[in-house]
Amino acid sequence: MSLTVGIDVGGTKTHLRACADTKTVTDHVRSSSGWPPHDTSAAAGWLAALILDTLPPDTRPSSVAVGGHGCESPRQCEEIRSALRARLGVPCLVVGDAELLAPAAGVTGGVGLVAGTGSVAVGRLPDGSPVQVGGWGAVLGDEGGSAGLVREAARAVWAAHDRAEPPDELARRLTASLGVPEVPALAAALEGAARISADWGRHAPSVFEAAAAGSPLARTVIAEGGRALAELVVRLAARGAAVNDVVVAGGTVLAQPALYTAFTEALASVLPQARTRPLRVPPVEGAVALARSLR
Repeated sequence: MSLTVGIDVGGTKTHLRACADTKTVTDHVRSSSGWPPHDTSAAAGWLAALILDTLPPDTRPSSVAVGGHGCESPRQCEEIRSALRARLGVPCLVVGDAELLAPAAGVTGGVGLVAGTGSVAVGRLPDGSPVQVGGWGAVLGDEGGSAGLVREAARAVWAAHDRAEPPDELARRLTASLGVPEVPALAAALEGAARISADWGRHAPSVFEAAAAGSPLARTVIAEGGRALAELVVRLAARGAAVNDVVVAGGTVLAQPALYTAFTEALASVLPQARTRPLRVPPVEGAVALARSLR
């Protein structure tokens, strides 16, 4: 039996779904540990092994579409696609994982925006080619993602400390979350993180808790995070991408109404024609839809 295979390789977990027509035959989630997106051969081998290990006996893929975390350029995606096609002998497509959002929502030509640990937005130019903005990591970018929010929260409480202001609720909650006794110690705690994005990002709840408790600093950080996410869509529009439909996903923006509201309000003020919608189905559904289009 031939199966249509869609794969969402996220930063933390990988979701594979295989379907016969509209019936789901396999739905499998595992860790993304070992995913090597910057090594073409290794990435194709990792994906092929995942498919062969996961599909039931006496089945084979008829087409495969992959949304891959860390697949950041058309060249990189094409190289992995070509290597995977050579291994499997069936039509294949490889795109960045954010490109799964619009097809998962049933939107043609829309924007996919992710704000989880990091942040990124993708769209399509008039000639159909993909374009990505953001996604530069917690040290230099990822504004509006959980790690970026923690970075900006630390900057805000440092600036308040420099102004000789007493620690507010954001400072108290952030230092408690990071296990340090005072604001100056935040620097060593953040700089000593082994995995910066993940280790910073897990402290983001303290920012939202501080905002709920009345911290003006925290509320400003969240508002600026929402504006930064809206700016990603503005950049896509400036490059010619269609932005009428914006499909939003990510564990931070969808779990935190304050951030989602800040984003939608900021976007409405600069691109009132853009319609936002939260993604309520797994992104792997977008991979399955793309795989079906290959047949």
